[in-house]
Amino acid sequence: MNKQNTAARTTITRDMTKLDKEVGNVYEAVALLGKRADQLSVQLKEELGAKLEEFNQHGENIEEVYENREQIELSKHYERMPKPTALAIQELLEGDVYYRRAEHSGTPAKEA
Repeated sequence: MNKQNTAARTTITRDMTKLDKEVGNVYEAVALLGKRADQLSVQLKEELGAKLEEFNQHGENIEEVYENREQIELSKHYERMPKPTALAIQELLEGDVYYRRAEHSGTPAKEA
């Protein structure tokens, strides 16, 4: 994901007219951002799960588990990344989100 460097890592105030301009309706924009953030969240969770699976050692009990510095650093990296909502907003503002309205049945409302 290359948008991680440009997305906000903290909460910032957004100009709703910019979001409204992209979609045409602020409520549709919020719904669209929510769906895109869910997609990004699932993608990040699967990516992190696959990377953490490398550290999973089967057959150990709780007493045998030890701290793995690489695993800790990987977890900290994902914690410092921008949240999926910030990534979704950044994608929408940069025109990287494709969406269509259901009432047009098949024709995209806008390609971004």
